[in-house]
Amino acid sequence: MSVYMNPLTDFAFKKLFGEPSNKNILIDFLNTMLKENHQVITDITIMNTEQLGITKDDRVAVFDLYCINEHGEQFVVEIQRAQQVHFKDRTVYYSSFLIQKQGRKGTEWNYELKPLYIISLLDFIMDRTDIQSDKFYHKVKLLNVDSGELFYEKFTFVYLELPKFKKHVEQIHTHFDKWVYLFRNMESLQSIPELLNDRIFMELLEKAKLINLKDYELSEYETTLKRYRDNRNVIDSAKFFGYEDGKAEGKIEGKAEGKLENKIEVAILSKKEGLPIPLISKLTGLSEKEIEELK
Repeated sequence: MSVYMNPLTDFAFKKLFGEPSNKNILIDFLNTMLKENHQVITDITIMNTEQLGITKDDRVAVFDLYCINEHGEQFVVEIQRAQQVHFKDRTVYYSSFLIQKQGRKGTEWNYELKPLYIISLLDFIMDRTDIQSDKFYHKVKLLNVDSGELFYEKFTFVYLELPKFKKHVEQIHTHFDKWVYLFRNMESLQSIPELLNDRIFMELLEKAKLINLKDYELSEYETTLKRYRDNRNVIDSAKFFGYEDGKAEGKIEGKAEGKLENKIEVAILSKKEGLPIPLISKLTGLSEKEIEELK
């Protein structure tokens, strides 16, 4: 039995970081993830996570967390659980909603923008060509290609590749490493390690205890946990079929949408991998009865 929530699930992340009562936890997290060369955040306002386009026909952007600090700087935190074909394009596109939102009507506005930070916690390795590298923290800004100098300082992407973080307890020394360690290991902790005796982590773990959730909250959490685990099962099964992470879910679903023999092949291999029958039915279009009868 788990003692703490999995912070990568929708419910847990929004519960721990998206509630105004946990503002001090969020502030510590943001200051830590942005590291050096950033003015320290002392106050934050949590905003509506749904951002509308310019016209009623435009797409809607929905973030996991969106907030503004006391200087008007904007921060978006997103958890990405599976690689997408155009993942980097998606993060740039969604950031454009918050850039255009700063525009003011009339002739008085001089195009001055407030800084925008997009922080992505990735439950996968972003670049398959970089799989052997142990570098898991990436801060991206606009640079002058010829000189290598910073061209524009108000637009920052932070990518954190969680699977690359493999430090053990005795290797954890910095506040930054403690945060990453928690995202990787919180659900499996049975007690609080001595290294996490900092006030902010003690507070976070207390709020993350499953025993402290109300019945309806526990039900919501278990629903998002099941969704998270089903997603992991899809990715793991796609690896079994020989598909790379970046296109795993799309590939397995694509094959399942093909000929009947392909659907049966996916269903049989998925059963061997232990995927739930309702999930296999969703992927293949076969009925649960048909799947149960497959040998």
